[in-house]
Amino acid sequence: MAQRSDGKRLGRFFRATLRAAGVGVAVLALLCIWLWVSTDLPSPERLRARAALGATRVLDRHGRLLYSVPDPLGAQRRPIPLSQMSPALIQATIAAEDASFYDNPGIDLRGIARAIWLNLRKGQIVAGGSTITQQLARSFLIDPTLAQERSLERKAREIVLALKLTAVLSKDEILELYLNQTYYGAMSYGVEAASQRFFGKSARDLDLAEAALLAGLPQAPSRYDPFASPDAARARQRDVLAAMVRAGFITPTEAESAANEPLHFRSNCVTPGCLPRAPHFVFFVLEQLAAELGPDAVARGGLTITTTLDLGLQEAAELALRRHLEALATPRDGSPDRRARNGAVVVLNPRDGAILAMVGSPDFTNDAIQGQVNAALAPRQPGSAIKPLTYAAALERGWTPATTILDVPTAFTDAHGRVYAPQNYDRTFHGPLSLREALATSSNVAAVRTLDFIGIPALLEMASRLGIRSLGNEPGRFGLALTLGGGEVTLLELTGAYAAFANSGMRVTPYAIRDISSASLPDTSTPRTREAPLPALDPQIAYLISDMLSDRYARMRAFGGALDIDRPAAVKTGTTTDWRDNWTIGYTPDRAVGVWIGNADGRRMEAVSGVTGAAPVWRQVMLAAHQGLPPRSFVPPPGIVEVTICAEGGLLPSPVCPAMRLERFAAGTAPQRPDDTHVMVRVDPARECRALDDYPQTRTMLRIYRLLPPEAEPWAVSAGVPRPPRAVCPLLPDSAGERRDAAHPAGNAQTGEETNVSTWQSIPLVITSPAHGAVFALSPGVSIEHQRIAITAGAIRDIEEVTVFVDSKPVAVAPRAFWQLQPGIHRAWAEGRDASGRIVRSPVVEFEVRSAP
Repeated sequence: MAQRSDGKRLGRFFRATLRAAGVGVAVLALLCIWLWVSTDLPSPERLRARAALGATRVLDRHGRLLYSVPDPLGAQRRPIPLSQMSPALIQATIAAEDASFYDNPGIDLRGIARAIWLNLRKGQIVAGGSTITQQLARSFLIDPTLAQERSLERKAREIVLALKLTAVLSKDEILELYLNQTYYGAMSYGVEAASQRFFGKSARDLDLAEAALLAGLPQAPSRYDPFASPDAARARQRDVLAAMVRAGFITPTEAESAANEPLHFRSNCVTPGCLPRAPHFVFFVLEQLAAELGPDAVARGGLTITTTLDLGLQEAAELALRRHLEALATPRDGSPDRRARNGAVVVLNPRDGAILAMVGSPDFTNDAIQGQVNAALAPRQPGSAIKPLTYAAALERGWTPATTILDVPTAFTDAHGRVYAPQNYDRTFHGPLSLREALATSSNVAAVRTLDFIGIPALLEMASRLGIRSLGNEPGRFGLALTLGGGEVTLLELTGAYAAFANSGMRVTPYAIRDISSASLPDTSTPRTREAPLPALDPQIAYLISDMLSDRYARMRAFGGALDIDRPAAVKTGTTTDWRDNWTIGYTPDRAVGVWIGNADGRRMEAVSGVTGAAPVWRQVMLAAHQGLPPRSFVPPPGIVEVTICAEGGLLPSPVCPAMRLERFAAGTAPQRPDDTHVMVRVDPARECRALDDYPQTRTMLRIYRLLPPEAEPWAVSAGVPRPPRAVCPLLPDSAGERRDAAHPAGNAQTGEETNVSTWQSIPLVITSPAHGAVFALSPGVSIEHQRIAITAGAIRDIEEVTVFVDSKPVAVAPRAFWQLQPGIHRAWAEGRDASGRIVRSPVVEFEVRSAP
């Protein structure tokens, strides 16, 4: 009985299952019938003659027309028959997009099954398994708003249309339609337009290397754009060539040869009106929208795109860049051509990230300089322009603008045992520097020491936090040279990072589109949403970086007044050691401007630094960008304090501190102890020994010495920095000579003057910088009028009317004077009057300035 009962239950289960399956099949069949009937396929004639919905227009922020996108299906589209296309292009397209194209019915069941499995695993539509026929249906036949959706309805209609296309058109006709309407980037629809756009030749003349590159673009035209991302385009080309090998179209040897073949791109745009105003920016905007809405919607949607660009500022930036590159090619002083042919400019509003100007090259149509490459988006080495990020990370870890960093010969060993010994731009070492001085004068050794302290991951994390993505997050890829520009970033990224300093530490994402409107695509007729500013840096640290970068006195020693404009501005230059790239990036609270000068193909320039290359353009663009804006200073946030410190050493002043200055600190980081890095010693200068109390006073003088860490002592000796004498002066018997010394006080050994000059028994003035015996080297590529050193003087007690002299000529009133470097050996001293009116003169300091190598 039990077995009979179990059999009945099993039979009922199978019957129910069959009924449910039957209902499911019936519903599926009805759904397929409905989809088949409701999904209309235009006739072949309509397919080939379909008209555009309307021209898309791109406007600047004030409504001025930048570009009216040509009808991609009109006369400029240039459809051609399959017979006029390169066989290599046809094979490359099939291999890359649909290897079973000539054998499948318009859909790839295996690919669909694989896509279904992936979608089920992810819980959403992530893969489609589309054939060439399906891609044609999606991009050419489905409504643009539906085509961008990842939905089952869109996929089902795409499959139905693909089957219908296969039923009414031959495979060659489908492939011809696909190749004539597919989007290849740079607003190029169809292989003929793309071939002319990228290579300046007909599609029939494409060789294997060119065909493989073009065939790889439709998958992601913006990502693989050979002008903006040549490395990514080449990698995709290799993928296509490998697919052609797998499909049996070419041999591995042919693939390797094609992959190594140099490609020559051409603009093919010389007729008036064929290019937009601000072409790099406009194509940047259109590519961004094509990735978001689909190229068909951008080309045929009749969009009105209002951008962030200020056309007047854009044209001023273009003019400044062209004029300066012309000046570098034909210097007025008769020096040789600097071989700098290219450049880029970016202007941002640091408060919201709006791109106000983007110049990708001085001439979009100039193939000789690869003018179509948007250098504002191309990764390049930033040189010292990355250093502010290193110092920002150090400030987060407790350092201050007064922290002392040793700029002395140093060798670092990496995890692989390799030794790295950084050199400064001027090939000299400058001894102890404050962090403020190290950043302002762009000391390489100090920057490497700082990165060695904070660690490479800290710099990468700071870069990522400020919006730089191109460096990635793999510390093992980089060494300590990363802080000198050893990684690659884009001008847009780095300018955006500087904008965060200008914006009190709030990171903004650069954006180019303000709003879009369209009668045919109502869903887009709303203002664009953009990322809100995000806190990336403590406002106190952002302010300290801005304060140091805008300190014109701190940077004057290295840059003179080349970076000054009509208002407070923070600025940093960068130059790679091989002269391939130089940068100037700077900002005010209202505008951030970045400039790059170099060559798109990486060829080195001839002694062009950030000061002589990018800085003049930066200065002109900054002036144009601030027209009509009142000057504003960087306002310190709550928690910033000002403290008087000893100028050397960065601690609180002590009785023997030779000079003092004000410094700014974040709350809680100001020094708490007096300076202990200086000592005052009574010495016999003639015998270079330390005088004890019972030594004849008439033979002695008081000198101030700075105590240095042991690792800096070799540098101090080689630089001629006076060191405290170790030997104690032996006692001498009284003699006539001693009495003569007392009767006739020592005068100035260089001038022979003795009248009304104090003896060295009085506390003297001292030259605290430069050190006696110091050697300076003129920097190549920097105008000599922009190369100065600071000469500073200090005294133990009040001395008035102190003047610094160099080679017997008064330079300026102390305690600090800036003197333009001149080749030769020079003598400097200071003179002043004490309370009794007597002249007090410091010992003479000798230093050398060597000519540029």
